[in-house]
Amino acid sequence: MKKYKHNIDSEIAYTHLFSKKKQTLVAALGVTVGIAIFIFMNSLMNGFEVSSVESLFKSTPHLRIYKNDALSKSLVVSTDSSKINLISNPKITSESKKIVNPIQLLKLIKNEPEVVGVTPSVSGNVFYKNGDSEVAGRISGVVIEEQNAMFNLQSYIVDGHYSNLSDYQNGIIIGVGIAEKLNLKVNDNLTVTSAMGVNKLMKIVALLQTGNANIDKTLAYVNLPNAQQLQKQNPSYITDIYVNFKNYEQTKSYISKYQQLTGYDIEDWETANAAAAAANKMRKMMAMAISMSIMLVAAFGIYNILNMTIMEKLNDIAILKALGFSGKDIVKIFVTEAIIIGLIGIAFGLVLAVILINLMSNMWVGGDVGFFPIRVFPKYFGIGIVFGLVVTFLAGYLPARKAALLDPISIFRK
Repeated sequence: MKKYKHNIDSEIAYTHLFSKKKQTLVAALGVTVGIAIFIFMNSLMNGFEVSSVESLFKSTPHLRIYKNDALSKSLVVSTDSSKINLISNPKITSESKKIVNPIQLLKLIKNEPEVVGVTPSVSGNVFYKNGDSEVAGRISGVVIEEQNAMFNLQSYIVDGHYSNLSDYQNGIIIGVGIAEKLNLKVNDNLTVTSAMGVNKLMKIVALLQTGNANIDKTLAYVNLPNAQQLQKQNPSYITDIYVNFKNYEQTKSYISKYQQLTGYDIEDWETANAAAAAANKMRKMMAMAISMSIMLVAAFGIYNILNMTIMEKLNDIAILKALGFSGKDIVKIFVTEAIIIGLIGIAFGLVLAVILINLMSNMWVGGDVGFFPIRVFPKYFGIGIVFGLVVTFLAGYLPARKAALLDPISIFRK
């Protein structure tokens, strides 16, 4: 008997849906638009966030370990304000930026469980020269394979290959901005002059384009020994150690640990890029606010459509109750209708979201951005499906429950 009654409830629900196809289509369309816009806007906002983070980490590590400049300290320190401290030669101490015993320190950091990448670096300001043309920039001496593993260097090489740097002792990888200013290409020679007055003739083995104009116009990579020679230093000279973690968002929590572990100054990516980090937080807050707004608007829209659909069928409800259908049966019928409408709307909403994302992702905006930074995030498709089912269930259940409590006699009189 229960099975027969269940079949009757389902048949009535299907009859309501397919006898008024236009009304069903309008209700499903409301769900479609709500789901599609929710997924699209979240993909848009989070696409911007991912793109900005990727751009930031093209040359910036999660954590930088270095030794800062230090002034000579007073030989005699007095707490009496009337007396003068005795200072001998108050200037920046020699070799203040050198990290002592870097090889052992690198091994120690590599063994930390949260670390996914670590590499040494020697940084310095230089001039790139080609004939009479000259460009100021920053050179970074690296172990190229480790640098590629940490920053995915190969994805930003537009001419040549990053591994060519290890094949040429005096090789150099320069940004496309430097190459454009000095009219250079791969296999051309370039003179590099350091602040120490050291000149080196180097061969361009690859061109780098990160999409960040400031980096592309100033940065160049050379082998670690060349950077040390440009600074007039020995092979043990290291100025920076770059560290990447499994989760870059937890970097600040590691600062105290690595200060104690190394004894050197620590700079996390947020401190080094305060403006970019603030913009990233603002985007997250905006994405959350927009997402909540879309969910609320979509929920009320879907509820209103399904509520009107059910209210238009009060006569059918009165007839069903007069025939002996209970309030639970009425609720079951209209919840079934709402779920079916929801499933149809969700299916079309997912398709529409994919179409909108693909259309937007193929739009060229130029500059450092390139194509519009929108991406497909599976989690938002999952959230959209769950959101659609929950909203349509409630949008069907609440008005149906209210309608099921009405007296059929009062409905007939109206």
